[in-house]
Amino acid sequence: MKLKTKKSIKITIISIVAVIFLLIGGFYIYTLDYYRADDFAVETFNINKVSNLNKGDIMVFTPDNEMKESTGLIFYPGGKIEAIAYAPLLTELSHNGITCILVKMPFNLAVFGINSANNIYDEYPDIKNWYIAGHSLGGAMASSYIDKNSDNVKGLILLGSYPINNSNIPTLAIYGSEDIRLDTTKLENVKNKVEIAGGNHAYFGNYGEQKGDGKAVITREEQQEITVKEIIKFIVEINK
Repeated sequence: MKLKTKKSIKITIISIVAVIFLLIGGFYIYTLDYYRADDFAVETFNINKVSNLNKGDIMVFTPDNEMKESTGLIFYPGGKIEAIAYAPLLTELSHNGITCILVKMPFNLAVFGINSANNIYDEYPDIKNWYIAGHSLGGAMASSYIDKNSDNVKGLILLGSYPINNSNIPTLAIYGSEDIRLDTTKLENVKNKVEIAGGNHAYFGNYGEQKGDGKAVITREEQQEITVKEIIKFIVEINK
């Protein structure tokens, strides 16, 4: 009887271990399938001599000295999207005097790096006005971050995303009219909303088309140009 019990326990333990390994392996395979930055994003990233912190997990787009201001924007990428896909958008924002800090998330999933912003502030003591932004899942996780860190930032910027809390922090939501991935009903409580006519979900970054997205009727460059203008307008108003 005891022998049968020991054998049963051994089989149970082996089964549990096998299931754990299968789950880990499945997750690893899942993370290997992500959207890569296109050639333009890679080129933009390389020619801007982006500086790196924390072994390259934090990438900094610094304005020219004559344009440098005391405003910083921390950016969380969308889920399963290579971080440097947002290099063109953040480069344009940096040309407008904003220090933009792009965070590379573990497994390209911001849910595993919600508090990444906390690793940044001390590196830039001259920046007094901090904003946090994100695209898609990155926006949702940026929203989650300010739930307990609202004193660190002056505003939240959501691209193709919605807040997952009821924070009173000033919030700007920008989305494309052709974005069929975003549930716009979840933006009802956001006062500052901008719908980009003809835009879609993917065109905030440079990583090709996205599965399940609507078809844009404007170019990626046009969508990002409008996005930059609206972000600048929002920040200038808050910084007054």
